[in-house]
Amino acid sequence: MKKAKIYMHDKWAGILWEDQDGFHFQYENSYLKQTEVEAISLTLPISNEEYKSQSLFPFFDGLIPEGWLLDIAEKNWKINFRDRMSLLLATCRNCIGAVSVQHFTAEDNG
Repeated sequence: MKKAKIYMHDKWAGILWEDQDGFHFQYENSYLKQTEVEAISLTLPISNEEYKSQSLFPFFDGLIPEGWLLDIAEKNWKINFRDRMSLLLATCRNCIGAVSVQHFTAEDNG
């Protein structure tokens, strides 16, 4: 299973993960309790419910670089272009914009 912590303006907003059933996203309870929180995207509105998809959610897929930068990521990290979650984890730690993606580690489980 691959897991990512999703940040919105440096606030931990939710968890994105891939397993045998597909892709899942869920907002963090601590994020939902804050005042004036923003949704990650219009297609993932603020909710307590888990979002599920057979393919990587279009918003997150759109964060993955294209063209020569994608070629560099594929060659340097030996990631298949079809492994969208691995590409997201490898290339979107310091995205342009409000959202960033970080590896979910064992320490994050508490």
